[in-house]
Amino acid sequence: MAPTPKLKLTVQFPAAKAFAQHKAALPRATIATWVKAALFADAELTVRFVDAEEGRALNRTYRGKDYATNVLTFAYAESEDDPLTGDLILCCPVVEKEAAEQGKPLAAHYAHLLVHGTLHAQGYDHEDEAEAEEMEGIETQILTSLGYPDPYRPGSHRPGSHR
Repeated sequence: MAPTPKLKLTVQFPAAKAFAQHKAALPRATIATWVKAALFADAELTVRFVDAEEGRALNRTYRGKDYATNVLTFAYAESEDDPLTGDLILCCPVVEKEAAEQGKPLAAHYAHLLVHGTLHAQGYDHEDEAEAEEMEGIETQILTSLGYPDPYRPGSHRPGSHR
């Protein structure tokens, strides 16, 4: 059995009271558990929770899409030999809205998006159907092992596809 990857994790929340519910629902230890479940190598990651304004600005600046999306992943390794480092940015209002629309508990949706973003940081993608099927299969397996249902059941949306 492979050793459990080590994680150096930084978690950042906005100071605004509007995010108190999200911060309370997401203790650092819980975030670390979800991220570690999706790691295949040691990593240094920052998880940042943002408002819609910051989420939109980041998505516009780095992806050319002028709307806030649920999760953005910035991976910094330039080769397979580089350590796994990156930032996962989650837009709280978008995540909250999607969870409500999909009838999911907020924590379950955050778990899914953190697993999804962690996989992106390791090079997984969903640009074509074969990649999407592989990535979704891994996500489903990880989330099931964490006690959550299949995130791709009917009515769910692929992360990053929010408009």
